[in-house]
Amino acid sequence: AQDNIPVRALPSQIFRTISKDDKDTVKWKWKFGGTSSINLAQTSLSNWAAGGEKFSMSLRYYQNLYLFHKSGRHTWDNNLDYRFGYIQTSSMGGQKNDDQFDFVSKYGLQMDSTQKWYASILFNPQTQLFDGRSYYNRDSSTLSSTFLSPGYVTLAIGFDFKPIPKKNFSIFFSPITSRTTLVMKHSLAAQGSFGVKPYHRYLEQFGAFSMVTFTGPIMKNVDYSAKLNLFSNYLERPQNVTFYCTNMLNFKINRLLTANYSLNLIYDDDVKLFGPNGNSPGLQVMSAIGIGFSFPFRPNYVRI
Repeated sequence: AQDNIPVRALPSQIFRTISKDDKDTVKWKWKFGGTSSINLAQTSLSNWAAGGEKFSMSLRYYQNLYLFHKSGRHTWDNNLDYRFGYIQTSSMGGQKNDDQFDFVSKYGLQMDSTQKWYASILFNPQTQLFDGRSYYNRDSSTLSSTFLSPGYVTLAIGFDFKPIPKKNFSIFFSPITSRTTLVMKHSLAAQGSFGVKPYHRYLEQFGAFSMVTFTGPIMKNVDYSAKLNLFSNYLERPQNVTFYCTNMLNFKINRLLTANYSLNLIYDDDVKLFGPNGNSPGLQVMSAIGIGFSFPFRPNYVRI
């Protein structure tokens, strides 16, 4: 009353929604969030002179979850990506065309006052969850891969550079890296698949490793996420660098509807399934365009 403020104005001035953005300086210990998206496409033809599949339907699912922790000089970043694709056609029936499980856990100890350099240790398992098959026709196929066949486990000690501390962009480099290739399925291990000797279940490699990651908006309603992994084996053919790159562009149409484009590139000198005789390495390329539904999990913060 002394300040001449009406009583009815107090609630609107006291109870306000507080939002968090990149400029917020309030410190947090835990941050978690992610996104899910699903795309569905269908084509049917009847008396179509240009030819093609009479019926086809494809489904692609993408899931990303992250959990970040920081306390004092310590950081712990965790990120999980999973992709799955399935296609049904009139001539070849149903088959999987994408299946990738990729988890990265990285601990860092801050080395300088700029919060850009960290001494880090990284753990990165990769595999798939379901059987992959090579199809000759609708009723004939052979098993080509399955869960932990192959599986890749990378353990690396090195340095993490974060040039923009408040952005999800980092460059990790390790001169001390162990990379293990697993082939746990007996029938695939007997064939000597994925660089593992026949009837052996794993292959140990030692070398240098680098990982570059970025996640964030690049313009209004457009988000981009990318990861590049490079590994050189000190013990055998170090010039033949293993290359793994994922790219995802998301275009927001409205709150739930999105369009997206993904491009994934893999080169592994030990994966010799290509060429005229099916025994040579090759650059693996997968690209996909889709329109579907996206279900983002807004970032949540547990503050100090």
